[in-house]
Amino acid sequence: MTVVVVDGVSKTFPGFRGASSTLALTPITTTVAENDFVTILGPSGCGKSTLLRIIAGLDEPSTGDVTVAGQPVHGPGSDRGMVFQAYTLFPWLTVAGNIAFGLREKGLAKQERDHIVAHYIDKVGLRGFESHWPKQLSGGMQQRVAIARALANDPKILLLDEPFGALDHQTRGLMQELLLQIWEDDRKTVLFVTHDIEEAIFLGSRCVVMSARPGRIKADVSIDLARPRDYHVKVAPDFLDLKMRLTEEIREEALSSV
Repeated sequence: MTVVVVDGVSKTFPGFRGASSTLALTPITTTVAENDFVTILGPSGCGKSTLLRIIAGLDEPSTGDVTVAGQPVHGPGSDRGMVFQAYTLFPWLTVAGNIAFGLREKGLAKQERDHIVAHYIDKVGLRGFESHWPKQLSGGMQQRVAIARALANDPKILLLDEPFGALDHQTRGLMQELLLQIWEDDRKTVLFVTHDIEEAIFLGSRCVVMSARPGRIKADVSIDLARPRDYHVKVAPDFLDLKMRLTEEIREEALSSV
């Protein structure tokens, strides 16, 4: 079943103070199936985050339309949960308070909120940190809270914009495995923006490769690696073959943009 339809979406940013406008995305058409894990890979500045923000309803396309579950996207909605690269927790709320924020806005009773929050605190491995403030947490822990907050609202689609980009290599690998485990358990539809080729292969069931700006879909590569996956797959021959293919795709685009 198709959940997301992107139909002829382009984006042009207007210039300021006499500067010319910037064409960020040429018309893009693609679909995303239910429960799919799609990684979006491309060189810096190619418009991959812009595309994700348009699907999230945070930006409007210059042309074209996006539908989610058959409904047109005209703004943010509870059917889409967003996780950003920056740590976007509310500093005045505890871990539990951050995760419960959307549930409280929906008007859920405290007992139900507490039950959902406890479930996701366990799922992301933060038991014992419920009363901590964001400033007391490491970057990886803050992103665990952000993922739990997005999942607590039970969105149809989880949108992640380079959420592990600021983490050290070891923490990043652990967060990738955590996210895969959550996806295996909950089977959400996921769109995940990254510039990291290994990450795109390890996480995805499909990798959409974008060209240098103005962004377009250059390749749509199926990631036919067995699941469940752990870090051992990163040295498997099939993984390395995919890494070589995607490296060539991205290298061509990076060179063309220099």
